[in-house]
Amino acid sequence: MIAHLNHNRLLRYAGMFTWGVTGLPLLLLTMPEVEQAVLGEESVLMVSRWRAWVAWGLFGFCYAWLTRALGERRVTPIDHALVLLLASSSIAISYYSQSGLGSILLMVVACVLPWLLPLWIGVALLVLCEFVIVPVYVRGFDFSWGEAVVQASLYVGFTGFAFVTGFVARQQAQARDEQRRLNSELRATRALLAESVRVNERTRISRELHDLLGHHLTALSLNLEVANHLTEGSAQEHVGQAHTIAKLLLSDVREAVSQLRDDDAIDMVATLRPLAENVPRLHVDMDLPEPFLIDDAERAHVLLRCTQEIITNAVRHAQAGRLRLGYSLRQGAVWLDARDDGRGAEIAAIGNGLRGMRERLAAYGGTVEIETAPGEGFALRIRLPLREPAEAGATAAAGQ
Repeated sequence: MIAHLNHNRLLRYAGMFTWGVTGLPLLLLTMPEVEQAVLGEESVLMVSRWRAWVAWGLFGFCYAWLTRALGERRVTPIDHALVLLLASSSIAISYYSQSGLGSILLMVVACVLPWLLPLWIGVALLVLCEFVIVPVYVRGFDFSWGEAVVQASLYVGFTGFAFVTGFVARQQAQARDEQRRLNSELRATRALLAESVRVNERTRISRELHDLLGHHLTALSLNLEVANHLTEGSAQEHVGQAHTIAKLLLSDVREAVSQLRDDDAIDMVATLRPLAENVPRLHVDMDLPEPFLIDDAERAHVLLRCTQEIITNAVRHAQAGRLRLGYSLRQGAVWLDARDDGRGAEIAAIGNGLRGMRERLAAYGGTVEIETAPGEGFALRIRLPLREPAEAGATAAAGQ
């Protein structure tokens, strides 16, 4: 059963188990004693005990909330606040129970901090929390201040080990997600290559049919027509039949060449679909026209790379959970409207990815427009002409 659980769920269940087990010594530490009741301190102790249990329950709630879909969802400011509350509740348990239970729970906190906070902020928070518990060792265990600091330093080492374990697990998860994303891109590139090879092969076959069979059949038809005028009787009848068959065969060859030329286009549905599969922490919704064919393999490659860059930016930078990609064919161009539900930005910073996208599109007369705002996601509008401006003008003139 454990083998079927991923490391995120194992970390969640192990932390919840450790939290539950700490309830047993906490119960022993907060049980009322007869001597305390005689001394009249029972009311004060009861308040401290209830506070310890409240902090214990708060720790469990925060941990359960923070570790739901760990590594698969976007970290929000609410999560950051709950991390502080999680660490504070573990410290409160130590203070109200006058024990080292809080330091044990800080090890649990250390395992999840790499998933929720930047590296150095998480390390600083752990060290600070461990040394905040130093007065508990002085009062609860009658340690000297030097001994208490040494004790806290030992717990810093333990929590540091737990933190590194969580950090390594997070790196492995990120590497696995990156591998999945790269596999999706590889499948899409392979599909584009297969489509390009298919188109090139059909083009080659159509040219061979036209240049070889077409020319030879034309010459044969002309010679048979001449022979038809030079012969008489039954021979002329057979020559006429051969001439008719040659013309029919030439017509069939031309029709086959035309069909091959008509199908000389790349199927972008088969090329783009693999990009939307198995993208880590992102649901990609593609709206593709049917059929979606592009004659130029280079333009198909540009559209594929732009789509890859949009998905990569949504995963790495926007921290989005959903991305919508809408493709359409109109006005002699391919239009791509992309929008995610990520964090957005005040000013659209042009990085290497967006700059490369603009350069690819500009080489074919295309454009890209960017819209973004804090909390409103990131939107792009891409236009990629299917023909060169001169070709488009010639086509329009021919139509008139």
